[in-house]
Amino acid sequence: MVEAIRKSTREERERWIKEAKYNLFNLKSDHVFIDLLTDSGTGAMSDRQWASLVLGDESYAGARSYHALREAIREILGFEHFLPAHQGRAAENVLYSAIVRAGDVLPGNSHFDTTKGHIEFRGATALDCTIDEAADTRLEIPFKGNIDLDKLEAALERYPREKIPAVVLTVTNNTAGGQPVSMENIRQVSALCRRHGIPLQVDGARFAENAYFIKTREKGHENKTIKEIVKEMFSLVDIMTMSAKKDAIVNMGGFVAFKSEELWKKCQMYCIMNEGFITYGGMSGRDMNALATGLDEGTELDYLESRVRQVARLGARLDEFGVPYQRPAGGHAIFVDAARVLEHVPREEFIAQTLAIELYLEAGVRGVEIGAILADRDPVTRDNRYPALELLRLAIPRRVYTDNHLDVVAVALKNVFDRRESITRGYTITREAPIMRHFTVELDVAAR
Repeated sequence: MVEAIRKSTREERERWIKEAKYNLFNLKSDHVFIDLLTDSGTGAMSDRQWASLVLGDESYAGARSYHALREAIREILGFEHFLPAHQGRAAENVLYSAIVRAGDVLPGNSHFDTTKGHIEFRGATALDCTIDEAADTRLEIPFKGNIDLDKLEAALERYPREKIPAVVLTVTNNTAGGQPVSMENIRQVSALCRRHGIPLQVDGARFAENAYFIKTREKGHENKTIKEIVKEMFSLVDIMTMSAKKDAIVNMGGFVAFKSEELWKKCQMYCIMNEGFITYGGMSGRDMNALATGLDEGTELDYLESRVRQVARLGARLDEFGVPYQRPAGGHAIFVDAARVLEHVPREEFIAQTLAIELYLEAGVRGVEIGAILADRDPVTRDNRYPALELLRLAIPRRVYTDNHLDVVAVALKNVFDRRESITRGYTITREAPIMRHFTVELDVAAR
């Protein structure tokens, strides 16, 4: 399906972003020329997926569509038990309602924003144990998303077992720049968890892209199929949450899967209360059908090769223009190093958000800030948290844009980069939510 997009003038964009309180989430989609805000739910479904929609069984309980999804999850991912949910954060809500309590600690590798939000909302701590190398955007190593095993072991030794409901491994590591986690790291983290009697949860929103990087970068896996690598990955895991809007290439859907039948049954009550009956969760039958098909298509090498190479191509264009980004190129997005672009904007004025606004003003391209606004405030002191990286994420929807679209993005960034010395003023917050503020924050130009 082809969708028309409309050019706009800079004057129009200046008015629209001001009306949106300088929050790109508040823009109307019609006011965006190329939309790289997220790769979540924005992909183009295949003919097989559209055909699956027509065959959806909308029975309230025990629908054929539920059993089709159950079989796909068992066959492709290796989990016997699962609960459908309307998206990833809903799956997290079901799981964390059952296992997380105030005072708990969940170590992991740069928890995704909703994961951290659900943890902190419950009075628990999301402890980042990502390797230090991830904070150096110039460094080019194959698995920059890995958990630091020494940091993790120190956390598991420091806190009582009953205070650690799970270790959370995000694949790929979105917050660190869409960076993959190696099979060896997954294996070592799994062994540590087993030694301490702690479940390993994987946030698998982009598990297939992670498997592609294992195949192409990790010795000993080059001759395996993506599906074989996926099975191996999840053989080491106890729990999986997934926003299927990413690597299953659907517009809506998710699930939480379990190796433990006991935990599956414990979570059922929260699924029924917050999502729906356990054989549909928050999903229609047709959406479960499309998800089952998408899990199959999303774990095929030909598709993943074209997907990841398109992201890498955008990175290569930025290399031509000297625009710095998190290296190497990630699986789903390019993360521009905003702090190295806008060196004259103070961190208190939200560097990455400033760059995101400048890119929108330049060409109508919408990205998203992965920086101090997303990092939220410290739950105790309420001070702004300033992360090691200030990144502008350009998330590329699956099977949507051509390379020509991304050339427009690259040239627009070059234009902003060329005039970077003149950009010295950022933004201040005028209104914010107490948690996950980046979705609804309101800003104004910083006063000087």
